[in-house]
Amino acid sequence: MYDVHFVLSHKIILWFLCRAAFVANEIPLFMNRSPPHMSRPSVCIKLILGLLWFIIHLAISLFSLWSHLIYSIECYLISFGLIPKYRKFQLDRLKYLAVVVDSREAKNVAKIDQLLCWLTNIGVKYVCLYDIDGVLRKSFAPTMNGSRDESSGNYLDVGANMKALTCCHKEMAIEYISGSDGKEGIAKAASLLCSTYVKGNRDTCGNDEIVFTEADMSSALKAIGCGGPEPDLLLVYGPARCHLGFPAWRLRYTEIMHMGPLNSMKYGAIVKAFYKFSKKYQNFGKLIFSS
Repeated sequence: MYDVHFVLSHKIILWFLCRAAFVANEIPLFMNRSPPHMSRPSVCIKLILGLLWFIIHLAISLFSLWSHLIYSIECYLISFGLIPKYRKFQLDRLKYLAVVVDSREAKNVAKIDQLLCWLTNIGVKYVCLYDIDGVLRKSFAPTMNGSRDESSGNYLDVGANMKALTCCHKEMAIEYISGSDGKEGIAKAASLLCSTYVKGNRDTCGNDEIVFTEADMSSALKAIGCGGPEPDLLLVYGPARCHLGFPAWRLRYTEIMHMGPLNSMKYGAIVKAFYKFSKKYQNFGKLIFSS
């Protein structure tokens, strides 16, 4: 048994020594070889593809820069009243305006004040300001002059907290909502509906299926203070092209326009948005471009 182990170990050692010698002899030969060269057609194809990529990227960048420049010039011309079609437009259909602001940009109180003054000068009477964290409600609601505007609430058929704001010597009714009026509001409304149903059917033993209508949900939302009118137009200020959690049940027939960051807002851009809205008409809940 000892001889067998000795022979096997001896053969294994010899195999490793021979393998090491073979690798040692092959390394100089491999290092003396020159690296394989690429063929000319492959090099030309790579150069052509790189050049095409550069041209496409440059064209897109120039187009984006040109579009932004034209947009900025147009907004400045609108601001100074140099474009006739933007001087006069009808706001009769704009009964209620909603403005969504990113919570990080909502801390810029000066910009929000400027935006409200611009809206007042244009002739907007009812505005809903929204940010998901409630920054606008904390910043503006406690410092507002005036109390709850009952006439505004009755006119718009709302159950929300409408207050009057004196801005640029004109009056505007403003509603402040946040993310708590979204998911939390719908949860409270559902709880109210269930409790009402249980109380109303306490003495009955029927097994009928529970059916809640849209009118029932609207009444429940008004009862808990999360009801409100559906905005005709929603302006979104922020990096994302979405409504940032604005209550979805108030956006069934709303026209949504993304206005870009709040820091780069322009008076001409707001006027242009209102002009575009005035050129649309609503047919069974859908806004269609008019000829």
